[in-house]
Amino acid sequence: MIRLDAVLTTPPRPPTPSLIAPGLAATLCLAATLALAGCAGGPNPAAATLASTAPGAAPTGRAAFPPPDLVLAMADGTTLPARVWLPPPGTAVRRAILALHGFNDSRDAWALPAPVLAAAGFAVVAPDQRGFGATASRGRWPGAAALVADARDAVRAVHARFPGVPLTVMGESMGGAVALLLATPDARPPANASSGNAPDDAPGDGVDSTVLLAPAVWDRAQIGPVLTASLWAAAGLAPAHEVTGRELPLRIAVSDNRDALLALIRDPLTLRATRLDVLAGLVDLMDRAAAAAPRVRGRVLILDGGRDQIVPLAATAATWARLPASARRGFYPAGFHLLLRDRERALPTGDILAWLDRPQAWLPSGADVAAAAWTAGHAWAAEPAAWLPAGLDTLAGEDPRP
Repeated sequence: MIRLDAVLTTPPRPPTPSLIAPGLAATLCLAATLALAGCAGGPNPAAATLASTAPGAAPTGRAAFPPPDLVLAMADGTTLPARVWLPPPGTAVRRAILALHGFNDSRDAWALPAPVLAAAGFAVVAPDQRGFGATASRGRWPGAAALVADARDAVRAVHARFPGVPLTVMGESMGGAVALLLATPDARPPANASSGNAPDDAPGDGVDSTVLLAPAVWDRAQIGPVLTASLWAAAGLAPAHEVTGRELPLRIAVSDNRDALLALIRDPLTLRATRLDVLAGLVDLMDRAAAAAPRVRGRVLILDGGRDQIVPLAATAATWARLPASARRGFYPAGFHLLLRDRERALPTGDILAWLDRPQAWLPSGADVAAAAWTAGHAWAAEPAAWLPAGLDTLAGEDPRP
């Protein structure tokens, strides 16, 4: 249970002076921070399928990567390797979850929460998003529209594999931005590509509900003109230049769970370097998601942590303000960016399970009450952005616990 005194007495993070500077240094601050945020439709959308792979097969031809459980085939022929967690034998699937990972992460992002969700009767399908994991375009930015189209195709494929059960789209960090865009009317396919009779308040194309976990939603106005212009110029001049997060000595923590961080770092599917044009694309995705937030439809649960050092709390507060009032909000004062990998991950995981079964009930942890207290108790819009880049390997070299 979340203590309200922890919510009401948690001060904003102090500003970090001297890091907000013009030119390449500022671009690297932005690049290194976003690089740790662990955080294309085709002619026939109905062609998306979910197919098993042969044992040991590697759809991208990269032998170093672990073989996927399944492959999601997109309408344009692109394949997305996926992991699948199923309920125990003899337990019927009562809900399917399409789980979208964060920036530079992979299908392995759900290794901790997925077994808990599966034990509750949920089938979890977690693909590598295009440009990440073991996909053929690994390391290249596919575009926001392609990521949303892939998510839409994946929804159809998962529905085909698990017919007759409700489907939830769950997104973490960058995946949360994709899930948010998918939940808007803009993301719906033409009527002849779906049933054509979805209600106006539905998130579109068979999605029952959407869960956003520390979504990477951050508009250009909040990032600031100097940083966005610097990144735009750098990406234009040297699009293939890569940053790793080691350019500056300062450190962040994306979770307080050192074991989970080590697993992330050692995972061969994790991207360790990021092209500048990919970062520019991520900024575009975050900005689009911020603009789309008021148009979100359907049942939405958004969860954020008070110790998130990737997405500033001011950006989180702005996203909450933009979302429809019907969206449920949950706040965890001790939560980091990777909420479902933190040491206290049982709290948000339990809240997700409870909300999916009883969307009108209070969250068991009290995170919805904490959200109301946090929103009312702090003027987060005045908080400056905290630029604290660091390399994943450096971060894991010491115990992140206070």
